[in-house]
Amino acid sequence: MKREIPLFLTLVAGLFMVLGFFIPQHDVQFWQNQFQTFGIILLAASVLLGIMNLFRINLIAVSRKAPDTPYKVVLLVCLAGMFLLGMNRPFTWDYVATGPGTLFNDVFNAAYVPLQATLFSLLAFFIASAAFRAFRIRTVEAGLLAVAGILVMIGRVPLGDAIWPGPHGISDIQEWIMNVPTVAARRAIFIGAALGAISLGLRVILGLERAHLGGE
Repeated sequence: MKREIPLFLTLVAGLFMVLGFFIPQHDVQFWQNQFQTFGIILLAASVLLGIMNLFRINLIAVSRKAPDTPYKVVLLVCLAGMFLLGMNRPFTWDYVATGPGTLFNDVFNAAYVPLQATLFSLLAFFIASAAFRAFRIRTVEAGLLAVAGILVMIGRVPLGDAIWPGPHGISDIQEWIMNVPTVAARRAIFIGAALGAISLGLRVILGLERAHLGGE
């Protein structure tokens, strides 16, 4: 019964979510909205459980003096500190402790925004390294990728207009590359990802996919 009940609930919820897009009946739409509400509640509960589990695991690692203990201490202090800042008035219903102008929001912007900018700055070097590896022309496809990448990079900077100006210059070429072949490739990827999501959803609804239950 530990597997049959979750599979049955998944089947019922999945069928209502699918039928809600095809049957415009009030009862079906009502239960679809109800299942969506239940899903949001479960998601919020799972986030809370994840935070508690993260705190517990790192606290155990700190007590055992793991090799990366200083980083875990920083994580625990920041996690507890931000939680306390957000819960400074837990019983005041008309007070938003995390809104603009609050101490929680000021600390978040002062810490998270610079860290985010630093992370994206580091990603620029990884992207440059990946581009250098991708532009090694060994096949016809790699050659087309290199030519398109060079044209787009030159067309994005003012130097490109100085090298190749005109109504059909480098700027127009890079715009065509970004708007026609790039969009076509992105849509093909999105369609493939959507088909994969649909097939996975059907496998979960029908009980063929049981990895979320802890099985193989």
